[in-house]
Amino acid sequence: MKTAYTDLDISITMDGAIFFVLNIVFEKFSRAMPRHSHGNNSYELHYIPNGRGTVNIGSQTFEITPNTLYMTGPHVEHEQIPLPEDPMAEYCIYFKLQTRSHFPPQPGSVTAKFQDTPFWFGQDSQELLPLLQKIFFELEHKYTGYMAEVEALLSQCIVRTVRNYESGCPSTRHFAPSNLVDSKYLIVEESFLYEYETITMDKLASRLGLSIRQTERFLKKYYGKTFLQKKNDAKMAMAKILLNRSDLNISDIAEKLNYSSIQHFSYAFRRYYGVSATQYRKDSANH
Repeated sequence: MKTAYTDLDISITMDGAIFFVLNIVFEKFSRAMPRHSHGNNSYELHYIPNGRGTVNIGSQTFEITPNTLYMTGPHVEHEQIPLPEDPMAEYCIYFKLQTRSHFPPQPGSVTAKFQDTPFWFGQDSQELLPLLQKIFFELEHKYTGYMAEVEALLSQCIVRTVRNYESGCPSTRHFAPSNLVDSKYLIVEESFLYEYETITMDKLASRLGLSIRQTERFLKKYYGKTFLQKKNDAKMAMAKILLNRSDLNISDIAEKLNYSSIQHFSYAFRRYYGVSATQYRKDSANH
C-alpha cells in the first residue's frame, strides 16, 4: 500500500529560506529499500508509526521500532530493511532547502539547526504523528483552505523535527515588539473595554504618549470617532448587558456606569438606542 503526492508546488518560507516539498509519501512495505542518498540541500524525514526493522546509515546499523524518527540529509547513504514478520509503515517527506548565499540562516534559527543536522536518529518526542496524519487527510479531501492547512502543518513538522534534535532547548530568538501604531490600537481598545466607566482623555493620552489634541486626531483617524463617542459606545454596550441582569435595578446600573443620576443614564440610553432602558429590559425579558 502506497499513497504518494509527488507533483505539488509546495514551498515553506522560514527564517528567510525556502523549503521546497518535493515528495510526501505514506507506505506500508515488506520490501527492503536499497542503499541510496540525496543531493545537495536535500533532506528526507522518515517517521515509522508501526512495524520494525533496521536502517543502515553509513557504516552504522540502527534498530527501527514504532515511533522512530530519523532524518537523512545531503549525501547521507541509507538503506532500510523491514522485519518480515512485522513489516513497517512509513511517512516520508522530502525537502529541498534553498538559502541565500549572501544571507545564511541566523545562528539559532530553526532553518540553521535543520540545515546543520545532516543526520539524526531517535524516538519522536514531539508528537509528529498527528501532524502527518492530518497532512494526508487534507491532501485527500481538499476541503476549502486545504493548501494553507498543509503548509502550516509542514511548517510544524520542520519545527518539531528540530525540537527532537534538541530535547527542550529554549529559543534564542523571540518576537520583535509590535510597531508603535499597533501598540496604540491595543492601548485604546483595552482602555475602553475595561475602563469604560472611568477612563478620561488625560489618562488615555498619557498611556499613548500623545497630547490630548494628538489623541483626538488618532481616534478620529483610526476609529472615525471622538473620545466621547468611543466612551459612550463602550458604556452603552455594557448597559445592555447589565439591563439583562435581574439582580440590578436601573439605579444600580446608572451608578455602575458612573452616571451622575438615573435620569442622566436614562436620557443617554434613550438617545443612543431610541428606546428607554425600562422598555428595553421589558422587551428582553419577553424574548
